Amino acid sequence: MSPEPACSEIVLRRAEVGDVSIFYREAGDPERPTILLLHGFPTSSHQFRDLIPRLADRYHVVAPDLPGFGFTTAPDGFDYSFAQLAEAMAAFTDTIGLQRYAIYIFDYGAPVGLRLAIARPGAITAIISQNGNAYEEGLSDGWAPTRAFWADPSPANRQAMRSMLSLETTRWQYTHGAPDETQVAPEAYWLDYALLSRPGNDDIQLGLIADYAGNVALYPRIHAYFRQWQPPLLAVWGANDPFFLPAGAEAFRRDLPKAEVHFLDAGHFALETHGREIAGYIRDFLERSSS
Repeated sequence: MSPEPACSEIVLRRAEVGDVSIFYREAGDPERPTILLLHGFPTSSHQFRDLIPRLADRYHVVAPDLPGFGFTTAPDGFDYSFAQLAEAMAAFTDTIGLQRYAIYIFDYGAPVGLRLAIARPGAITAIISQNGNAYEEGLSDGWAPTRAFWADPSPANRQAMRSMLSLETTRWQYTHGAPDETQVAPEAYWLDYALLSRPGNDDIQLGLIADYAGNVALYPRIHAYFRQWQPPLLAVWGANDPFFLPAGAEAFRRDLPKAEVHFLDAGHFALETHGREIAGYIRDFLERSSS
């Protein structure tokens, strides 16, 4: 893998996209190839705080907070669905002038970024999936309560989903499967929990959990996009993820025979413990895929 570069300063910005004010982190020369980093649940662009400087000497790196997460704000009545999150990201890229870019997709960032790719296939130069699932076999048995909620969104099943918003579960998502959980920065899951606990955010998150069923239904269209456009794809996967199994990473090769797949001794939030390795894989992959 390539040697780790010197750090590059991250600039904090906002983009006004209609009624949505999108907070984002940016680093690197805008004249260089762009990587759009799309975070997952329950976090924000904060999850990329260490990755961005490891890429920004060679790339223009942009990491927005999705509506409903981090420090992005949206008006009352905003439709918190994955389709609308993707629309907001499309409008965001237009607003800041991104025309072609690689996407880094993680967790919720996967259905958002892949919707963006389906809508604008010519804009996507490459895909980096870090535990960003797109295949049924990638969904673990841990999805059973969520599937029950999808099948029957009763008040009881909705209430059962509230455990996903607790500090205990948030911490567990970060530490489960990590080779040394003492190396997971506690401020990461405490920040996520604080933001999850804002008034009204619980209903936003429960609505997105319900809407996730539509992402699974979209998988055939995603696979068709892969087969037609053959985007270069790197899957770098925390093998101990309790949500998205290694089989989900291996499945990319079904539609993208040249997909590059690497597994790490890490959990869902692999960046927390394996940021250096992930950055190295990304740098090597993008250098080869652009040559």
